[in-house]
Amino acid sequence: MKKKVLVVYHTMGGNTRAAAKAVASGIRKAGGASPVLKRAASAGARDLINCDAYCFGTPDYFSYMAGMLKDFFDRAFYKAGGIKGRPCGLFVTHGGGGKASRSVEDMRRTFKLRAVGRTVLVEGKPDAAARAALRRLGAAVARAALKA
Repeated sequence: MKKKVLVVYHTMGGNTRAAAKAVASGIRKAGGASPVLKRAASAGARDLINCDAYCFGTPDYFSYMAGMLKDFFDRAFYKAGGIKGRPCGLFVTHGGGGKASRSVEDMRRTFKLRAVGRTVLVEGKPDAAARAALRRLGAAVARAALKA
């Protein structure tokens, strides 16, 4: 059975959606895993429970994750038992700084998910180099899901 990697993100300007699509491309290319893309507003605990690994993406708003991604984590926390130790990758789009990475990294630790690679920071719209880094992140998370 193919593994599923949940990619949850929030976007307003489209940069984080473009980043999420690059992550999903990396998941597909790794083979053996399928991406499940969800905007944070429509994702929930059931999505976490039904997937084998995760990637979370957010824009940097005032040096913190987007409120909708935080809302997703708030809604899912108590209902998503049993996901401890699953692989997780993170990505943040920003306009210069990327300090929101700390808040999503803290959330990953709160959920007790296993970090895969470093948080990918993307300034503005993902360019070719950023898309390549995002695809590598997706592929690494997919490979970690296959080993889990």
